[in-house]
Amino acid sequence: MAVAMLIGLWIFDELSFNRYHKNYDRIVKVMDHQGMHGQNNTNDVLPVPLGDALRASYGSDFKYITISRETEEHVIASGDKKFIQAGNYMQADAPEMLSLEMVYGTRAGLKDHSSILLSHSLAKKLFANADPLDKIVQIDATTNVKVTGVFKDLPDNSEFRTTTFIAPFNLFNANKDDWNNYNMSIFAQLNTNAAIDEVSAKIRNVLSDKTKGQEGTHELFLQPMSKWHLYSSFENHVAVTSEQIKFIWFYGIIGAFVLLLACINFMNLSTARSEKRALEIGVRKAVGSARSQLIKQFYTESLVIATFAFILSLCIVQFILPWFNGVADKEMTILWVNPWFWLAGITFTFTTGLLAGSYPALYLSSFHPVRILKGTFRAGRFTAVPRKVLVVVQFTVSIALIIGTIIVYRQIQYAKDRPVGYSQSGLITIQVKSPDFNQKYEALKAELFNTGVVANVARANYSITDTRGWNGGFNWEARPAIEGQSFNTISVTQEYGETVGWQVIQGRNFSKELTSDSAGIILNESAVKLAGLKDPVGQIVKWEPGWRKNSHLKIIGVVSDMVKGSPFKPAYPSVIFLGNGNWLFVRINTNTSIRSALSKIETGFKKTIPTVPFDYKFVDEEYGLKFAAEERIGKLAAFFAILAVFISCMGLFGLASYVAEQRKKEIGIRKVLGASVFSVWKQLSKDFIILVIISCFIAIPFTWYFLNGWLQKYEYRTEISWWIFATAGAGALVITLFTVSFQAIKAAIANPVKSLRTE
Repeated sequence: MAVAMLIGLWIFDELSFNRYHKNYDRIVKVMDHQGMHGQNNTNDVLPVPLGDALRASYGSDFKYITISRETEEHVIASGDKKFIQAGNYMQADAPEMLSLEMVYGTRAGLKDHSSILLSHSLAKKLFANADPLDKIVQIDATTNVKVTGVFKDLPDNSEFRTTTFIAPFNLFNANKDDWNNYNMSIFAQLNTNAAIDEVSAKIRNVLSDKTKGQEGTHELFLQPMSKWHLYSSFENHVAVTSEQIKFIWFYGIIGAFVLLLACINFMNLSTARSEKRALEIGVRKAVGSARSQLIKQFYTESLVIATFAFILSLCIVQFILPWFNGVADKEMTILWVNPWFWLAGITFTFTTGLLAGSYPALYLSSFHPVRILKGTFRAGRFTAVPRKVLVVVQFTVSIALIIGTIIVYRQIQYAKDRPVGYSQSGLITIQVKSPDFNQKYEALKAELFNTGVVANVARANYSITDTRGWNGGFNWEARPAIEGQSFNTISVTQEYGETVGWQVIQGRNFSKELTSDSAGIILNESAVKLAGLKDPVGQIVKWEPGWRKNSHLKIIGVVSDMVKGSPFKPAYPSVIFLGNGNWLFVRINTNTSIRSALSKIETGFKKTIPTVPFDYKFVDEEYGLKFAAEERIGKLAAFFAILAVFISCMGLFGLASYVAEQRKKEIGIRKVLGASVFSVWKQLSKDFIILVIISCFIAIPFTWYFLNGWLQKYEYRTEISWWIFATAGAGALVITLFTVSFQAIKAAIANPVKSLRTE
């Protein structure tokens, strides 16, 4: 029950995503079905002027239209206090549209173009318990703004849960007339008389009409907030079942099965004790009890047990919830004051009690009183069949979960063992949010080298574990058909290759001695393959991006693919330019203590750039975060598998105890006639082993079918080997033998005199 309750809370949290916002039913996101060169993508990033175009032409359908930059980290400072915080640049209507709950000020605070709204937790970090209104804070050591409001922290199941501040959109300095730059989100709230489908149809061609002459096609539509979390996956412009929905079904089925295993134990042990209660039933029927009264009695017993189990399960959930939240990456609590929770709990308990007690009630109440009281009652040769079927069901579920856990773990390890194309060890990255970083870079680099713990330093405009920065407009003579194909692009300094340790396959790295490298590019293997270049080094590529001056670029080198996106997918084709950026990469000497090195690097950093905090990240740890979702599945699957096996073994242990008790006279006779302990143990164990083997034959094809389908979503995936099924089956047999053997050996070594003397 506790496990089912945990899973129920998790499912409720998923289904109630974004419901914190009062305008939940009317809020939408503008999306774009984009088609280009045979590729169909669905994007939520759009050009800035689209917001004004929608207001001008369809303002009567919308109550609010808000342009927003994606949530990013910035330096928020007040006096000596400086923090790296995630936040958004949004237009003034956003707080009202999102129905933020204000602690100080009002939702209209962003109408002041030099203002900022802070979350309650960030306001406390900056100003403790003082009134934060009208206090001055600084963004990225450049922009002074006034605090005009403080809102309650957004819950974990909100799309904007990481937002700790909102600044006016005009401070972002976006080009309001640039239809070529797709880098903004557009949120809106519909008027009460506007239907989502009708407004979607109206705005469908707005972007394509405004971008005539650009390559590709665009079809706008509105995605309601109710679908952002669970229904946001598209393939070829068609909505498909998302991974989140699959997880809900997956965990929901597991919860149902875990509860079913416990109900099976209750049924098995209740019916196994049927002969001991037979006399009671016979006497009750003889003195006039109707079968319906006996059924009510057994159901009542089951419901009483289920009620106590529910109370105990609440205590268990309260105790284990912090751990479960950590594994599931949630912030769930028991909904003590929610009447729906108690209604669901009571219904859940009643249903469980009826389910667990149904078979015992119907079976035990059917006994004939005459046969019972005459002493001729026997349960019958087929009465054990239902119990055996239930044991098979239990172990089928347990074996399936064991196999699933092994395959999920192997898939994670397979991707972790994949070559990433650069050296992660001892590499740290720092996003420097400082306006004077460009002027102080050389001084900072010299200061870091002076520490004696730094081997190399470089810059780039994006993190090495991120796939931001996409551009098209590359014209390849070898394959003109792929012109317009987007490539992952990154600008780096000359030391970048040596710092990150990428592998040069052809040509060379960028060089400080060659000024011509400013017009040079380096490609990765995937880009060379996509462009169909046989001898790429030295070839000229024409670049017509549309948002800057056209240029001719010379390929000076080819490097191995670096895994920057999903470790389960092929590397993206990439083009690397010579340039700058606000991402700093530092390679620590291999013979240096990491703790000592970080202390010295921090000292040098603060000495050179004191206006921003020293906020570093290890590249290997950032890369490891890419496995978080799969590792979460693995941990939960392992937890449920262990629990399922444990519950099954509890039932098996009880059933083995019953069988040993029922057959104690038989065992005594066998021992008197010379049977060994081993032969008695074998006789008692073989029936259970046969049941587990049957479970293996059912579980193996079932799990292979579903897990093979699960692996197909990964382009870079492991294989399902035969030994996985053999290991799971052998493990189940060993666990079964271990569980049953205790009772079997105990019965086998018992003195036969004690079991036979009553005869």
